[in-house]
Amino acid sequence: MTISVYIPTRNRVDLLAAAVASVLAQEFTDIDLIVVDDASTDGTAAYLESVVRSDRRVRFIRNDSPCGAPISRNKAIRQAVGEFVTGLDDDDQFTPRRLGELHDFWIALARCGTAASCIYAQDILISGGQEIGTTKKQGSVDFSDLIKSNQIGNQIFAPKQTFEAAGLFDERLPAWQDLELFMRIVKKFGPARLLDIPLYRFDVTPSRSRISSKQEKVRTAYKLVSDLHCSDDVRSRQRLMLQQFSPYYGIRPTAADFAEFARLGFYPRGLAALAARLLRI
Repeated sequence: MTISVYIPTRNRVDLLAAAVASVLAQEFTDIDLIVVDDASTDGTAAYLESVVRSDRRVRFIRNDSPCGAPISRNKAIRQAVGEFVTGLDDDDQFTPRRLGELHDFWIALARCGTAASCIYAQDILISGGQEIGTTKKQGSVDFSDLIKSNQIGNQIFAPKQTFEAAGLFDERLPAWQDLELFMRIVKKFGPARLLDIPLYRFDVTPSRSRISSKQEKVRTAYKLVSDLHCSDDVRSRQRLMLQQFSPYYGIRPTAADFAEFARLGFYPRGLAALAARLLRI
């Protein structure tokens, strides 16, 4: 069974080379790697041309002008030839067993009759080039879990048809594209399941240029996602609102945030959580 892996990238050829190498070094070798170069100007295209010449499993798509990660990911998924699809960010890496373990776990779940919309694994957290720990994600995730916290992370493994039937990544969102797609997938196909092994090297170095540092985009994404998924449930809207103030984003709640939270309804525990996040940052 071929597994398609997509990597969107822009102007990070040094990091991209390590990401691509980690895919090509997989113990599971039936791979279709699609890299989408989002109009890079740093030599990325030349690097990818050399990789394509040396390994027939690699393809790349070149955007003539910057389109952003959601459009780039969707382009890759539409062109994927694998039965299964998963992704990799250009500053992260797979461990050598990742694809094989995910594939085998999917087959094992099917054989024992355990329903899964998609699967995810634990991450190895990297900062400044050093391992600083591993995630402790819960064993299964449904829609209510994702409203409280993105317990899945940033990558899933699922049949290509699951991505397509869910509608792919929402290209309107400036952030939270992963979270919002996961919401649609678990709503439509049921809970996501955890493979409890750390198989993804996730770079959380604070100095990286990340979506997490673009606070206005996170706030805009919250408004869009809450309108899409919580329009009739103010408690869910409040729980989703709290996600903006995770330490990962570094956003400090303002007086206007407290007023908006209170306007949505009486939720003492949530208000206490909001206050705690103000004090923690």
